[in-house]
Amino acid sequence: MSELTHFINGAQVKGTSGRFENVYNPATGEAQYKCPMASAAETTDAIEKAAEAQVAWGATNPQRRARVMMALVGLMHRDMDKLAEALSREHGKTLPDAKGDLHRGLEEIEF
Repeated sequence: MSELTHFINGAQVKGTSGRFENVYNPATGEAQYKCPMASAAETTDAIEKAAEAQVAWGATNPQRRARVMMALVGLMHRDMDKLAEALSREHGKTLPDAKGDLHRGLEEIEF
């Protein structure tokens, strides 16, 4: 079973609390991942880093932010099948339903 990590300040970070919860595939009931439960210090660190990143993102000119978002659109189109499979495993959705959710998300990003 794969062990997930936290994503803090652009980096994969292993949990330090020593506590884990299983992530189950709702379609099969099978445990597919171990998810680390964040400690209070990890949570505080993540919040602080996100607040710092928001200031930098807010200071980025709108054209640059739009280019970043359009690059995200391109990546989502490129990896649509992989993303739909992950969404299906995580939420128990059919693949067409998962792709529909992704397309709705793409519409929001494009807007």
